[in-house]
Amino acid sequence: MEKDLKKEVTRFGLLAAGFLVLYFLPFGSQYVQDAIISGFTMLGSYAREHVLLCLVPAFFIAGTITVFIRKDAILKLLGPDARKIISYPVASVSGGILAVCSCTILPLFGGIYKRGAGLGPAVAFLFSGPAINVAAIFLTGNAIGWEIALVRIVGASTSAILIGLTMQSIFREKGSGGFATQESDDQVSWPEAIGFLGLQMTFLIVGGLAINPIVKASILIISAIAVFVMAIRFKGELRNQWIGETWDFAKKILPYLFFGVFAAGIISSALPQSFVESLLGGNRLGSTLFASVFGAFMYFATLTEVPIVQSLMSLGMGKGPALALFMAGNSLSLPSMIVITRLLGKKRAFTYFGLVVVFSTLWGFIYGNLF
Repeated sequence: MEKDLKKEVTRFGLLAAGFLVLYFLPFGSQYVQDAIISGFTMLGSYAREHVLLCLVPAFFIAGTITVFIRKDAILKLLGPDARKIISYPVASVSGGILAVCSCTILPLFGGIYKRGAGLGPAVAFLFSGPAINVAAIFLTGNAIGWEIALVRIVGASTSAILIGLTMQSIFREKGSGGFATQESDDQVSWPEAIGFLGLQMTFLIVGGLAINPIVKASILIISAIAVFVMAIRFKGELRNQWIGETWDFAKKILPYLFFGVFAAGIISSALPQSFVESLLGGNRLGSTLFASVFGAFMYFATLTEVPIVQSLMSLGMGKGPALALFMAGNSLSLPSMIVITRLLGKKRAFTYFGLVVVFSTLWGFIYGNLF
C-alpha cells in the first residue's frame, strides 16, 4: 500500500512539473523555439544514423548474450573461493558478458554480494557492469569516436579491478558461503551459440564501417539471412525467449534514449558555449574532477549519456572530462548511491563513491593530456 502511494505521489509530481513547464515556458520566444527545433533535429539525426545499424543489432546481441551465455558459470567465478587472478578480471568484464544495464546492475550486485561474493569482486562487477554494456560502447564509437569508446572499455575494466582490490584491502571482507548454481542441460552447443553471436557482431561492426556500399550491403544481407536461418533452427521456446529478451532491452532503453537525445539537442542550443568551456573546457584537473562529481550525482538512463556528452563536447567540453563523465555517470547516480548505501553501509559505500570519483578523474586527466 505504501509503495503504491509513493508511485502515485511520484506520478503526480511529474504531472505537476510538466504542467508548470508548459504553463510558464515562453514558447513564443525565438530562443525557446530554436532550442526545441534543435532537440528534434538531433533526434532525427540519431534516428537516421544510429538506430537501424547500431542500436537494433546491439539489442539483438544483448538478447543473445542473455539467453545463450551461461550466467551460473560466470557468477560462480565471483565466489569467495575463486582465485583473485580469475574473479577480478571476470567481474570487470562480466557486465558485457551478462549484458547488464544500469537498471539491472543493482539487484544483480545485491544478489551476488548477499550470496557470498567477496566485497572486491562484487564492487568490481558493480562499477564496470553498465560501463561496458554492448550497446553503450557501440553507440559511443559510432556517435563520438572509437578512440574514446576503446579507452572507456580499458578505463572501466582496469578501474573496476583496482577499486575492487582497494575495497578488499581496506575492509578485508572476503565473503562467505558460495553460489549454489543449478546445472542445466545446454539447449544449444557452444559452437552454435558463438556462431550465432558472431554473425550478429559481424552485422553490427560492418554496419558502422565506411566501406564500399555494395560490399557493405552484401555482407549485411548475408549475415542477416544467416542469423534468420539459425534462429529458425532453434527450438521455438528458445527462439521466443531470445526475441523476448531483445524486445525487453529495446522497450526499457529506447524511450529514455530518445528523450535524452531530445534533451541533448536542447542543451546544445540553450547552453552558452562560454559557460561549458569555463566548467568543462580543456583537460584541466579541475574540469575533469567537476565532470566526475557531476556524473556521480546525475542520473543517466542507459545510453542517454552518449548524446548528452556529444552535445557538451560540441560546446567545448574536453576529451578528459568527457571520459570522466562517462565513467562516473554510468557507475553512480544519486538514486543508486542511496541503494548502495543501504546494501553496504555508510563507511563502505562512501569509500566506494570516493574511489569512483578519484579513478574517473585520473583516467580522464591522463586520457585528455596524453591523447
